[in-house]
Amino acid sequence: MQSLVAAVLGHPIVAVLGEVAIRVLRITFFLSFGVFLAELAVAFGLVEKIAVVSRYLTSPANLPDEVGTAILTTTASTTAGYGMLADFRESGVLSDRATIIAVTINTFFGFAQHIITFYAPILIPILGFRVGVLYVATRGLIALAITLTGIAAGAVLLDASNVGRSTANTDPAPDGGTADDAGDVFDERPESRRAAVRTAFDATAEKVRDILPRLAAIYAVVSLLVAYGDEILALAGSDGASVTAAADGFAGLLGLPGAAIPVIAAYALDTTSGATVISPLIRNGTFTARTAVATMLVGGIISFAVSTFKRSIPFQFGIWGREFGTKVIVVNTGLKIVWIALALVVLL
Repeated sequence: MQSLVAAVLGHPIVAVLGEVAIRVLRITFFLSFGVFLAELAVAFGLVEKIAVVSRYLTSPANLPDEVGTAILTTTASTTAGYGMLADFRESGVLSDRATIIAVTINTFFGFAQHIITFYAPILIPILGFRVGVLYVATRGLIALAITLTGIAAGAVLLDASNVGRSTANTDPAPDGGTADDAGDVFDERPESRRAAVRTAFDATAEKVRDILPRLAAIYAVVSLLVAYGDEILALAGSDGASVTAAADGFAGLLGLPGAAIPVIAAYALDTTSGATVISPLIRNGTFTARTAVATMLVGGIISFAVSTFKRSIPFQFGIWGREFGTKVIVVNTGLKIVWIALALVVLL
C-alpha cells in the first residue's frame, strides 16, 4: 500500500497538479484581496479620496472615478487590480467595453510593478546598465503608449451608457454589462464598520466561489498540455523547431545579426535565459545597445504565443469567462504587438 501511494505521489502528473494548486491558491489570494479592497473602498468612502489622484486617468477616458482605485492598485498587484475591475463589471458599474478600456489603461501600472520586482534587481544587472536601462525604458514607453491608447479610446468610445450611469432603464448595455445607475452601487453603504467588513467579506466569498473552479480547471488543463507538449508535438509530427524558425524569419526580416537567432529563441521561452544568452554578446561587440534591445523585443513578440497559452488564457478565462476573456486577450496582445513593432521601427 505504501509503495502504491509513493508511486502515485511520485508521478509527474501529481507534481504538475501540485504546482497548479499552488499557483491557483496564490492567484485566488490576490484576487480575493482585490475584491475585498474594492468593497471596503466603497463602504468606507475611500474611493472619493483616491479619486483625487486617479481622476487624471479616469476623467479623460470617461470612466467613473471609482475605477481609478483598481488602476492604481495594479501597481501593487496586477491580480488585485483585475479583481477590483471584475467586481465593478459584475456590479454593473462598467460595461464590457468600459472594462476592456480600463484593463488597457492598467498596462503601464502593471509594468511599473515589474520594475521593482524584476527589471531593476535582475534584468538590468544581467544586461549591464546601459542596455538594461534602454530596454526597460523602451518597454516602459511601450506600456505607457498602450495606457494612453486606452485613455484615447475611452474619450472616443465611452459615454454614460457604458459606465452604468444611465437612469432611464436597466436593460443590458449594447456591448455587455448593465445600464444601472453606478451611483446606486456606491451610495448604498453599510451602517457600521462591522457591517461594511461583513458585506465586503460576503461579496469576496461569492466572487471566489464563482471564479475558483473555472480558474483551477483551466490552469490544470493548460499546465498538463505544457508539461507534455513534446509528446503531443511528437504525436502531431512536429517539434520545437517552430520557435527557432519563427525567430529566424523575424531576424532576417529586420536585418539583425545571425547571433540573434538563439537569443530570440531563448528569450521567447524565458526572459532571464534570453538576457543571460545575449549578455556576453553585448560585451564582445556582437550586439550594439540598439540591436540588443531590438532582438529582445522580437523575442518578446514571439513569446506572446507561449505566454498567452501558459498564463494569459488561464488567468483571463478564470476571471472573466471564456467569451469576455478572449476579448481581453485579443486587445492586450494586439496592442502590444503594434507598439512593439513601432518601437522596432524606431530602433532599427
